Amino acid sequence: AELLATGDHGHHLLVQGTAPRTRLLEQFLREDSAVLLGTATFWEGVDIRGPALVVVAIDKLPFASPGDPLLQARLELVRRNGGDPLRDYQLPQAVLALRQGVGRLIRGQGDYGVVMICDPRLTGRGYGRTFLASLPPMPVVRSAEEACGFLSACEAAA
Repeated sequence: AELLATGDHGHHLLVQGTAPRTRLLEQFLREDSAVLLGTATFWEGVDIRGPALVVVAIDKLPFASPGDPLLQARLELVRRNGGDPLRDYQLPQAVLALRQGVGRLIRGQGDYGVVMICDPRLTGRGYGRTFLASLPPMPVVRSAEEACGFLSACEAAA
């Protein structure tokens, strides 16, 4: 948020924690050039349809914080029962969370958009394929030009 706030990009920056969630969502819907920055709490119960939301940017894969005592207890239980904590608990939970985040983008039949996942583990780790396979069928591109071209074509067709 601090980095984006210093740039001159022509977008109104709305940041979680600066106002109540409902007010941020109302502002986001009202303003054509707003950018909303929020954590996973915006991944649930948010239904923004149409051209107001065409990009969902995810900075990192949504693994739970390893310092969470409840998570540590669950992982220890998985270990004691002979399981692999990453494979048997953390990965399925993170995959479900990512699906919820991606699901914010396409809410209705006329919706379109780009999901940008910035975490290099998506392509650099073996479990990245599990994340990609869990998502709805969609093209996967690695260049900003292709993503922008897609958005431009969709806007022209709308």
